[in-house]
Amino acid sequence: MKHDRFQGRVANSGRQCEADGCEEAGEFRAPGERTSGFDGPGDSRWFCLDHVREFNSGYDWFKGMSADEILEAQHPVFGWRRESRAFRPDAGIGDGPRWADFDDPLDAIGARAASIRSRAARAHAADPAFARFTPGEREALGVMGLGGETDRAGLRKRYSQLVRKYHPDRNGGDRSQEGRLGQVVEAYQLLRKSRAFA
Repeated sequence: MKHDRFQGRVANSGRQCEADGCEEAGEFRAPGERTSGFDGPGDSRWFCLDHVREFNSGYDWFKGMSADEILEAQHPVFGWRRESRAFRPDAGIGDGPRWADFDDPLDAIGARAASIRSRAARAHAADPAFARFTPGEREALGVMGLGGETDRAGLRKRYSQLVRKYHPDRNGGDRSQEGRLGQVVEAYQLLRKSRAFA
């Protein structure tokens, strides 16, 4: 017998259960590979009730921790006595700027964004698929959400999708995304003239 009400259920989500061979609706969220962090929420997987129960029964919150970290995490005042993996001055962001180094939170956020862009640019420069693009074009590809393997037809298709998504005429007059639309148009204008597509 299936019950209609369960904690955490997202009914009529349109998702299918991600378990192999399951035809049921994926109405229950489970943690994915990428966990939540400074850059936003982590990935999610979606299962039916039976498979989310199966997933939860085998889920290991301590995965990747050493024996000492597990023992520490099980302590009743875990995270309050001193710094932990999640609560520390650098907010768990590794080589990014520390919040404590800035008086204004907006300066810290801007420095963090610059650090992320810099790492992405280095990664793109090392990727052979991005090597044919200039640094400005690689940044424009990021704005468009495209990879280095894209072609001119893929660029036009993505541009059309993003214009439909952000243009006020397509969003019931909502002008809140006009800034994003301007970035997309500017990125497209740069990329459509790129010699990388010749």
